[in-house]
Amino acid sequence: MASQMYNIAKKGVMDGTIDLDTDTIVGILCMTNTTADTEIDADTVSAITTLDEFDGSGFTWGWGNTGRKALASRAVTADDGNDRGEFDAADINWASLGAGTRSAKGVLIVKKGAADDTTAIPIAWVEFASPIAANGGDLTMQIDAQGLIHLT
Repeated sequence: MASQMYNIAKKGVMDGTIDLDTDTIVGILCMTNTTADTEIDADTVSAITTLDEFDGSGFTWGWGNTGRKALASRAVTADDGNDRGEFDAADINWASLGAGTRSAKGVLIVKKGAADDTTAIPIAWVEFASPIAANGGDLTMQIDAQGLIHLT
C-alpha cells in the first residue's frame, strides 16, 4: 500500500489539534478519478480539488453519512526497534457494495469535521495496490500489520 500523510495532519499531530486516540477518525473510500492522493497540501477535505468518493450501491457518500467508516480499535504506540511512532486501527469494511462509476482507488483518512467537510482535516491517503471493482460483495481495506501511519 502506498500512503502519505497530509502536511496539515503532521502539524496537527505535533500541536495537539489532532488526537489519533480520541478524535473521530474516518475512512473515505475514493474512486480512480480522485485527486486526494496528490493534494497533500490541502488543509481541509473540501479543499481537495476532486474528492471522487465512491458512488456504488450500498454506499452513502458525503459528510456524516454511513459510507464514511469510523476507524475502530485505534492505538498509538512507540516502535523503539524501528525508531518511529505507529498509529494502528482495525481493518475497514464496506459491506455489499455494488459497482460504482469507477473502481475504488484508496481510502482518505480524515479527522471528522464539526459540521461538514470545510472543517474536516485530511490525515493520510492510503492507496490500494491496484484499483478494486466493487461487485456486490464486501470491500475491506486491510491495515498493514505494522500499522496505518508511521512517524519517523
